[in-house]
Amino acid sequence: MKELEIIPGVKIIGLALLLEKEKTLVFSDTHLGYEEFLNKQGIMVPKFQYKEVVEHLQAVLKHAMPEKIVINGDLKHEFGRISEQEWSEVLQFLDFLKDYEVILVKGNHDNIIGPIAGKKNVKVVDEYKIGSFLIAHGNRIPKTENRKLKTVIIGHDHPALGLREEGRLEKVKCFLAGKWQGKNLIVMPSLNFITEGVDILQERLLSPLLDDIGDFKAYCVEKNEVMYFGRIASLPKE
Repeated sequence: MKELEIIPGVKIIGLALLLEKEKTLVFSDTHLGYEEFLNKQGIMVPKFQYKEVVEHLQAVLKHAMPEKIVINGDLKHEFGRISEQEWSEVLQFLDFLKDYEVILVKGNHDNIIGPIAGKKNVKVVDEYKIGSFLIAHGNRIPKTENRKLKTVIIGHDHPALGLREEGRLEKVKCFLAGKWQGKNLIVMPSLNFITEGVDILQERLLSPLLDDIGDFKAYCVEKNEVMYFGRIASLPKE
């Protein structure tokens, strides 16, 4: 598995970030239980995502060898309930991570995550500060203020880059790196294999931290390869 340093001390490994000094792995937006939600909407898809998420993380964990894991929001999909699939898969997933200290940053889809997290003694927080990093989901402006903070890491928007060739479109998940209020800002893609994400060249991002991403740099991940695409403003929209 290839890796690439996105800012000093932070490496992209697969669809996750490794904070090297802190020995902490961060990933975001798994949306476990999404298949059951789609099935109830009349969109019939097989339940395949859990297996793919675990297989991807197994490779990442073997390469990164962290001591701590931060799940940066939207571990599950349903807003106002815990579906049968979510109960089963989230509990299995937390068992899969039982050898690590796990912190769950609450995302906008995690309104009712407490009952599941409590069964596995997983700490749920609104934001998480570690070293000079602040990890927040990104659906709202962070509350933590600290002059020593140098980098904010968010998820939420599921960024992807739409690659077009001869009328064909393929979306590739990507990390974004830029600035917010004088701090480094890293935006993470989703660790979700049902949808590719939001095309940063064509679609509007929702996080209040992302008013203008023209000066941000894009790092795309395809089959565990990390590719640097440069400044977003310099990328052709067609």
